[in-house]
Amino acid sequence: MLPERGPNDRKARISARPVSRGRALCRRVIGMHTAWDAVGDGEFFCPACGGDRNYQRLTGRRRFVLLGLPIVPRGAAGPVIQCAACQELSDPDVLDHPTTTRLSAMLRDAVHTVVLAVLSTGGATARPALDTAIGTLRAAGYDDCSEEQLVALVAALAADTGRATEPDCAPGLAIELHEALGPLAPHLAPAGREALLLQGARIALADGPYTPAERDVLATAGCALTICSEDVTRLLATARTPS
Repeated sequence: MLPERGPNDRKARISARPVSRGRALCRRVIGMHTAWDAVGDGEFFCPACGGDRNYQRLTGRRRFVLLGLPIVPRGAAGPVIQCAACQELSDPDVLDHPTTTRLSAMLRDAVHTVVLAVLSTGGATARPALDTAIGTLRAAGYDDCSEEQLVALVAALAADTGRATEPDCAPGLAIELHEALGPLAPHLAPAGREALLLQGARIALADGPYTPAERDVLATAGCALTICSEDVTRLLATARTPS
């Protein structure tokens, strides 16, 4: 049996109706309206969609609205980034994240730079190091990499960066590593950054123990990848352990 409703319950229901309707009416009568204008477009990684999408950069003008008519300017709005697919609005700093296509290209370039940097310390003359380097580059997407091409690239890098065989990493080579790895590091998980350093370490170990020059190049690469010196030491030891 349903409980009996008293007069107070009925009064509560009746009094609640005008309040909710009044609020809805108030929202229709007065409020704030933003008029958006597109000022640019492009492709970005949409965090809402989880993939590469087209976007529009929007700027807006806010106005106080009365009876559906904008009457009082309330200042500028935005800029914001609007995804063309899901229509989600994001802050402009979302464009700092590279697209998946761009991220893949950055990763390939990083592997290429690390490989050449390690070989430029003298490994280009050793067959085991060359074979390991070629396998690493092909796995990264350089399918047509050959020994002749790799040796020529190492020679060109040595001439361009002023490679030194002493333990200190040549300044030009350090710049190359930081330019290739620095922008990539914030977008890689720790495991991804460590895997990149380990690839270089295994090339260095392919023809024997680390030379001082190889250690210095790998330490520079680790620094560019924001890996602390203690972890670099741990990873270089890990690479030496058979899997």
